[in-house]
Amino acid sequence: MALTKLANNEWLDVWSSRRRGLEKRQNELAGFEKSSTQSRYFLPTMITGLLATPEYVRASIADVPDDQRRKTAANKLERQAVLYDRAKRFTFILTEQAVRWPLISPDALSVQIEHLAALTRLPNVRIGIIPIGPRVMPGSLNVFTVYDARITTVETTTEMMVFRDHRDVSAYLDEFAKHEEHALFDDAARDKLGEWSTVCRS
Repeated sequence: MALTKLANNEWLDVWSSRRRGLEKRQNELAGFEKSSTQSRYFLPTMITGLLATPEYVRASIADVPDDQRRKTAANKLERQAVLYDRAKRFTFILTEQAVRWPLISPDALSVQIEHLAALTRLPNVRIGIIPIGPRVMPGSLNVFTVYDARITTVETTTEMMVFRDHRDVSAYLDEFAKHEEHALFDDAARDKLGEWSTVCRS
């Protein structure tokens, strides 16, 4: 059982990833997205590249060496095409901190937030947001993605972990479902995003 668990887990540190070339990691993520029907993303700290404007993408990889930055940005933007595949379904849950984190200028952040609101209109994309309020449930501090019910990726500052064991994947599916219960969707999400965008512009 221990060997099976080990075989179903994979760790990749950020330094190895950069040595290999970040475009390879982007290709791996694109492979997960293309081979999955239902993808769920929990984003507590930043907006994922799939939902990002070009300016936000460039700012998110500002610390990447110059020789890799352009390819990585291009790959992140190319991956966004998968959102328009109606055969696939995506659910993104973002915290208020992730949406409003000042990675870019206020005007650019306003555009990014409006872009999120526009993406909520896609019929196969659900974007939920969890505003800061008087009561917020305890939850994961890390970004994680669940592809169907077969693979979970978890990202930390220094590494990305891939879990394939059904117990690990089920645990993250359960956690995602709890966050989903607390998130605003559709008109409620668009109203809140509009409010935050207006604050940025002012």
